Amino acid sequence: MTAFAAPIASDMIGTRLASRADLTGFLTQLSDEIGADSYMLVAIIHDEERNDARIVASNWLYDAIELIGKHLIAALAHGPLTSPPGNRPRALVASHAETAAGLLNGEEAKLLDVLGHAELYSLRLDVGRQRLFLLFSAAEAGNIQQDALNRAQLKCCYALSQVPQLLATAALQDPLSDRERECLFWVSEGKTTEEVAVILGVSANTVNSYITHAIQKFSASNRAMAIATAIRSGII
Repeated sequence: MTAFAAPIASDMIGTRLASRADLTGFLTQLSDEIGADSYMLVAIIHDEERNDARIVASNWLYDAIELIGKHLIAALAHGPLTSPPGNRPRALVASHAETAAGLLNGEEAKLLDVLGHAELYSLRLDVGRQRLFLLFSAAEAGNIQQDALNRAQLKCCYALSQVPQLLATAALQDPLSDRERECLFWVSEGKTTEEVAVILGVSANTVNSYITHAIQKFSASNRAMAIATAIRSGII
């Protein structure tokens, strides 16, 4: 165990991520080391309105992301084949219906294959209190070195734990639903709850509920703090 852990620790200590460009370079290098063609670092958004993916960093083609959709990406990232740290990763092979059962229908599996993601692994990353997911994929099944994935997972957890602010900015760039964003915007414009309700065609209680959700997502203590955070982040 000691002989295996030492080189990993040495590699990780040398990893320093000071910018989004550093993060891109790090994930690209990690992909090369394990034989993957593509990577995607994902945070999952869960609330009463949606369950989709917040993409932190990725080299997937834009068209592939749009065609597959963030809801399916979230299901792939946080699905039954996702491997927590220390567990042996399991592959999702798009061409094998029995492997993809419960995650993909036939059309979705074919789409993944055609878009160059024939083989896909999902790794859970525990980074401080934050949980992220890292997808590695290859155009041909069998290209990814399964035995190298645990090492890559540990390196990624370590490197990301050193940059909590960079990670938080990227992952939580816009955690709000459309309605939550609209409510915060109108309140920031000086509208009362009742006025916002009239503008959006909903009840005052519904407006208050949306604003409460926005406050919670920003870990703010009140409306003013949530609005300030949203403005600083460019969300409203």
